[in-house]
Amino acid sequence: MPRPLDGVRIIDLSRIVAGPLATQIFGDYGAEIIKIEQPGVGDDSRQWAPPVAPDGSAAYFFAINRNKKSVTLNLKHPRGKQLFRALVGQADVVVENFKPGTMEDLGLGYETLRQENPRLIYCSISGFGASGPKREWAGYDAIMQGVTGLMSITGEPDGPPVKVGVALIDEITALYAHGAILAALYHREKSGQGQKVECSLLEAGVAALMNAATAYLIAGEVQGRWGSAHASVVPYQAFKAKDDYLMVGAGNERLWKALCEVIGAPEWADDPRFDSNAKRVAHREELVSMIEERLQARTRDEWVEAFGAAGLPTGPINTVADVFQDPQVLHRGMVQEVPHPTAGTVKLPGIPVRFSLTPGAITTAPPRLGEHTEEVLGRLLGLSQAELGRLRQDGVI
Repeated sequence: MPRPLDGVRIIDLSRIVAGPLATQIFGDYGAEIIKIEQPGVGDDSRQWAPPVAPDGSAAYFFAINRNKKSVTLNLKHPRGKQLFRALVGQADVVVENFKPGTMEDLGLGYETLRQENPRLIYCSISGFGASGPKREWAGYDAIMQGVTGLMSITGEPDGPPVKVGVALIDEITALYAHGAILAALYHREKSGQGQKVECSLLEAGVAALMNAATAYLIAGEVQGRWGSAHASVVPYQAFKAKDDYLMVGAGNERLWKALCEVIGAPEWADDPRFDSNAKRVAHREELVSMIEERLQARTRDEWVEAFGAAGLPTGPINTVADVFQDPQVLHRGMVQEVPHPTAGTVKLPGIPVRFSLTPGAITTAPPRLGEHTEEVLGRLLGLSQAELGRLRQDGVI
């Protein structure tokens, strides 16, 4: 079936997480992703192991590099630069996440590449942004979770700052980059003009503070750590049942009354200590203790079933193993099996977006380093086997 971005070609110079995740989404939607990697080295995340696939490949790399073609190209070699510019001439988008100024030092910055292709969309992703006093600082996700304040609001109130369990700021940056590139492509369709798009982990992380940001900017309040609880809504947190933990939230008065009914305490709904959210926030500790005491009567799954039947937002606190056995997750196709040439059949997370006419698809597993070098350079640039052999001998590919 056709996919929504069939015909779009992206040259992907990015590595680690933010850039590769952004381009993977494009690949899921049908764009041709040509991943340019350093010969003999490749994307850093190829070495981020264990855990590994059956062939020894890093499982981390598999998370963000499906639906791509790997081409090895030495961008420090004059012939490598020439070949790269030729590829850009046939592309719609270039994505890179080098330190600001690196592409210019190579003679491959936006101003140079736009001469090859005036319609080019050039997306640059960095840690701290392309200008300012910290423009050259490295920006790994865990560092940026600290710098942007995310760690300061994550963890238990009496505990140390805690990072989120996945590279969340990288992922948020990837989503911003993906949306920004689509916006630039749409503008190009109307105007014929390409342009440069800049994203940074710093700016994406600050934007992701959302209500914590406006609490400070508007009201001068600095949010602390609330664990699983919510600063402004009670009850809305993890609770321990008889055997394990679950989440439940009562975000309005109707849900609060429903919760009181389910736990067998309907009188709490009109208790003057709890008859508004503001009062429940003021009496947080007392109310949470009362709810926890009630929840000891039944198991986690029994409470989840009862709360769900009453229309309350609820769910178990699953392990990752639990997630990929959840019948709803499986029903929605969020586990996909994909053949890999050396690792056998591998399971990957599915595509979280549905299109009624042009569904996305996982058509290829993450590529081996340089797997498509000869195919891409031969098909797009018309290089012969003899020419490719010389390039390999010269260390260009």
